[in-house]
Amino acid sequence: MSVEEEEKLYKPEGTEEVIRVRIPQKEKREVLGIVQKMLGGRRATVQCVDGIERMARIPGRLKRKQWINVGDVVIIVPWDFQDEKAELIHKYTRPQEEWLRKKGYLK
Repeated sequence: MSVEEEEKLYKPEGTEEVIRVRIPQKEKREVLGIVQKMLGGRRATVQCVDGIERMARIPGRLKRKQWINVGDVVIIVPWDFQDEKAELIHKYTRPQEEWLRKKGYLK
């Protein structure tokens, strides 16, 4: 039995997996970015979709629960007083990244 046949057995017809994706909010200055390099000390270099490369700080609540790796798509919030630095606030999963690319949020 092939994989597709097995999926049909366990998945009812007409149902599709629902993917919930958090979209960056412009009014809160949130920006999408891709992690380019891990710097150590809870810091990472992130290439943002607005064309600026920023150093992002990973807060303890994300550091303990999720691993941040090179190539991950994240949401950051630039600092008010220093635009080349930011706070990392959210990490996307692989299916969410695919959805963002399909909808045109990422290039």
